[in-house]
Amino acid sequence: MTAWMNQLLIDLGIKPHLADWLDQVAIIVIIMILAVLTGLICRFLLVTVLRKFFKKAHFHWSSLVFSPHLLKKIADMVPVIMIFILIPLAFPPHAKAIALIQKCCVIYIVIVALLFFNAFFKLMFQIFNSKEPFRDRPLKGALQIIQVLLICVGIIVVTSIIINQSPMHLLAGLGASAAVLMLVFKDSILGFVSGIQLSANHMLKPGDWITVPGSGVDGTVLEVTLNTVKVQNFDNTIMTIPPCTLTSQAFQNWQGMAESGGRRVMRSINIDINSVKFCTPEMIARYKQIPLLKEWLEKKEEELSQPDTALAIDNPVVINLHRLTNIGVLRAYLNLYIHSLSVVNKELDCMIRHLQPTENGIPMQLYFFSSIKEWATYEGIQADVFDHVMAIIPEFDLRIFQNPSGFDLQQVADRIGISSTDLQPAKPDNKTIS
Repeated sequence: MTAWMNQLLIDLGIKPHLADWLDQVAIIVIIMILAVLTGLICRFLLVTVLRKFFKKAHFHWSSLVFSPHLLKKIADMVPVIMIFILIPLAFPPHAKAIALIQKCCVIYIVIVALLFFNAFFKLMFQIFNSKEPFRDRPLKGALQIIQVLLICVGIIVVTSIIINQSPMHLLAGLGASAAVLMLVFKDSILGFVSGIQLSANHMLKPGDWITVPGSGVDGTVLEVTLNTVKVQNFDNTIMTIPPCTLTSQAFQNWQGMAESGGRRVMRSINIDINSVKFCTPEMIARYKQIPLLKEWLEKKEEELSQPDTALAIDNPVVINLHRLTNIGVLRAYLNLYIHSLSVVNKELDCMIRHLQPTENGIPMQLYFFSSIKEWATYEGIQADVFDHVMAIIPEFDLRIFQNPSGFDLQQVADRIGISSTDLQPAKPDNKTIS
């Protein structure tokens, strides 16, 4: 073809040396046109025809695997392959230009092939990440490891093409510098191993609420990557911590609470010990007017009216063991009150108990589980319950313990006839000082 075109140009009256140059240009143009046409045909066949075929056949994952972005990567290699095959036609044998152009073509093919595999693994990541069994796996870290390997392979292959050496020689040289590579990629290796540990032990996955003491992390996990775990705190700040931090120290994962039947409420309120006393008939009659307590008090009175042969002695101290106390009635009321709330999960533990008395009184603890676990609503439920508890305690002739405030001291001063000015510290006498 080259000889025919050269002779054609000479017959047209063009000088031989100019004809040699023009036929090379013409062959290059023809090769370029053929390469472009071949690329367009392949793109049409792959992107349009093949994709429609798989859509009609309803193959699994076909919509992702045979996406236009992935198929275009394959079609982009075809024109360069055509140039690699046909470029010797435009130059005489053993020309340096042939080796240079073919080397550039091979480098381009290697780069496009690596981009194709990178896009393919990204699509695989999307497919597996959408499946429920794989959502708690460190797929992001595995994808990043594969991308790092692809980059390393690409650098080795391209370098070997440029220096005309086998890739095995470069790999042998890299083996000697493995210690240096391990030092450079230390964080990536630790992160990948930690990600596998987090996944294998089901310790963490995107969407979990975690708290890491001492690091300021308290929020929802957004992403687990090769080097970082990205967490969105409840103040909408984003914090990143290395995965090895979560495997080397303790952290709290609240996902078990979110998936359980309720969120725990465990708070106490202190009762003044001096306000605890036995119930008198008048107090019991007043307590019976509370609807929640009426049936319980009547049942309790019936139980206490039964003769007890074990305590049938004339000892008023022992007899007092059968009398109700106002704090006991309060405890019974709060137990009935908590069980009457629709937001409380009755299937989980629910109780009212006394803790060890302290110098601040008797801590009365409310322990139950809210069936609503959403943060704002959960806090509102706690507030409503303790609003009611603080308001109902005086009805049982009890007092909430509170350290004296300035208002309390002022009330005492008013009772004994001391004015507020008398409570002011005395000013120093200048004469005395001098």
